[in-house]
Amino acid sequence: MQLADAVGKIVARPVFAPLSLPPFSASAMDGYALRKADLVANPSATFNVVGESLAGHPYSGPVGSYECVRVFTGALVATDCDQVVVQEQSIIQAPAEVVFNGELPLESYIRGIGHDIVKGAMLVDKGQRLNAFDAGHLAAAGVTRICAHKPVRVGVFSTGDELVEPGTPPEDLQLGQIYDSNRFTVSSLLANAPCQITNYGCLADNAEHVITALQRASTECDVLITSGGVSVGDADFVTNAIEALGTLGFWRLNLKPGKPLAFAQIGNSYLFGLPGNPVSTIVTLLMVAMPAIAYLGGQQPQPPLAVEARLTTPITHTPGRMEFQRGIYTVAAEGLSVAVTGDQGSNRLSTFHGANCFIEIDKNSGSLPAGSRVRVLPFNGLLA
Repeated sequence: MQLADAVGKIVARPVFAPLSLPPFSASAMDGYALRKADLVANPSATFNVVGESLAGHPYSGPVGSYECVRVFTGALVATDCDQVVVQEQSIIQAPAEVVFNGELPLESYIRGIGHDIVKGAMLVDKGQRLNAFDAGHLAAAGVTRICAHKPVRVGVFSTGDELVEPGTPPEDLQLGQIYDSNRFTVSSLLANAPCQITNYGCLADNAEHVITALQRASTECDVLITSGGVSVGDADFVTNAIEALGTLGFWRLNLKPGKPLAFAQIGNSYLFGLPGNPVSTIVTLLMVAMPAIAYLGGQQPQPPLAVEARLTTPITHTPGRMEFQRGIYTVAAEGLSVAVTGDQGSNRLSTFHGANCFIEIDKNSGSLPAGSRVRVLPFNGLLA
């Protein structure tokens, strides 16, 4: 794959540096390259300027005793030189003569061969998601092609006769109808992930229709994501379709919100049947489905970033299930603090307004008073 097309993709094979960077000794500053021994022996001596070295236009001739080369940042430092004196320490005596202020430099100001990367060192590893910094490093090493995984093909459904497309005028909503938000939320959260999304629309509450749609999509996608239809109601058809088409791995998680979550396999496609409540959909997508998609795409998912914070609002919790409440953490001189975003009902998308984290509550924990120390998962560690 061309490097220009690989940003955001998952590296399939490690890439090693074909050369050292820099490939020659280069100046780290504008100044004069010389022999350090001469400067140490006589800091106030006059040095003859025998040439000039610019980036792309090197001076590679000899440099004798008490001679120097005018050199610019990034330019080659002649083999005979082991010191650059920065131009701020120089006093030009004549067009080809220079003296220095008598202070010995604190460092050489020379970047040796391999100062950045040594030939043969790994530039990017298998399973790494290539970012712009990586691409720049590869380009600097002359690499133009890498082997990357194809994006995981993800098909997204919503389910339910009560759902209508956003954009429908409110006055056209029938009694009992609501706008379909889950499909758009799921697609938006996956937008920056290394996957290719197909929007399959909304599944009607009809057993035959659900079976037909999932069977077709399973031949076109690596992963299917549905929302709703996996509970125990008479109109929840997804689990029945799974039993007709494939194998149900599990159906419930000890998680709040998000208990009714189905994981199954239909042919060569994996299916995540997420709960229908909007908050439950988001929690299970972020905590379960997205790490699985990353793994299928060649990554090795890491535990999410977690930090400790002081709770500034009380939390009500009944032991039995791990819970993820929506919170707003702030950073102050005394450390991190976090507050919940109001009533945490699984239907309330408004709990994400202003939220920047989940507050993780252990399944064995009871209610927590303000002042408690809690574990916080910032959203920027969960989003792709």
